[in-house]
Amino acid sequence: MSEPEEKPPAQIYLITPSTFDLAAFSDQLASILDAHDIACVRLSLASTDERDIARAADRLREVCHARDVAIVIATHFRLVQPHGLDGVHLPDSSRQVRDVREALGADAIVGTYCGASRHAGMTAGEIGADYISFGPVTENALGSGKIAPFDLFEWWSETVEVPIVAEGNITPEAATTLAPVVDFFAFGDEIWGADDPSATLGDYIKRIS
Repeated sequence: MSEPEEKPPAQIYLITPSTFDLAAFSDQLASILDAHDIACVRLSLASTDERDIARAADRLREVCHARDVAIVIATHFRLVQPHGLDGVHLPDSSRQVRDVREALGADAIVGTYCGASRHAGMTAGEIGADYISFGPVTENALGSGKIAPFDLFEWWSETVEVPIVAEGNITPEAATTLAPVVDFFAFGDEIWGADDPSATLGDYIKRIS
């Protein structure tokens, strides 16, 4: 009998701060992408000004694509194609997945946040999501604030083929615990709030490798 395949190490998915100086952050992001192996970046701005979002999308797309890193945008799926982005992250579980998939086509990345709901995750996967995000993993204001427990990630990893993302106040200890059962860690405030975001991310990477 052949041995079961060993799960590859979890990949890194970065979430931008909700506000930032575009020029300074572009340089900071470029430096981090040069220093670490990053799978995807999510542009997640608090601004509702489409001009600000569009400028950020264009600049960060240049930074990411120059390094063969995918970039998705939170919520604003109608900006994906005009600005050459790779896809969208939906914050509202499975409600929009089917319509957004039809709008963007089969090649776009369509991911969605499903809180701590196994049912919402299953539904989203069935109707076309490329990945499911669960969280927060420790106490945090993400979504309803209900913590996504380890056994949810473990069950998903063993049962479902759709890739799973952990996000929401990922402490170093939580990263170590979850590493065997997630496909991606989405880091945002965990690193951007540090004195040296790149070094902090490097510490996380050592824990989950």
